[in-house]
Amino acid sequence: MGWLKTGIDPRQLAFTLALGFAIGCIPLLGVTTAICALLALILRLNMPAIQAANWVAMPLQVLLLLPFFRLGQWLFPGQTVALTRADLLSRMTTAPLPMLQQMGGLYEHALLAWLITAGPGLLLLTVLLTPLMHRFSRFVSPVSE
Repeated sequence: MGWLKTGIDPRQLAFTLALGFAIGCIPLLGVTTAICALLALILRLNMPAIQAANWVAMPLQVLLLLPFFRLGQWLFPGQTVALTRADLLSRMTTAPLPMLQQMGGLYEHALLAWLITAGPGLLLLTVLLTPLMHRFSRFVSPVSE
């Protein structure tokens, strides 16, 4: 509600929140804050709003890692990597370099899987949040300068 008091357009706020949430679900840990900051600067979006949505999505990012890995393996069949904890730990101790190379390919496929799903997700979130932001904007009066 505070962001709406600053005079931000409800549609732009909905898009900003949806984008921050979508970026927050990227299956690459540790980069989402910087990506959101860069996008906010380039697209002239509300920085606190995009970062707040990004931080809200972080638990979901961790929960979606395995589904994105599996979707990536399904989209790009070929060499599969077992995704069990015991197998990953044993390969980390016996052959860490080949395992990292395999995981790199797995992350690439997971990122492509995220790209395929992020567009429709961003659109859906924006469509769902826009009426909500319009409704909230009726309850707040812009701060006059």
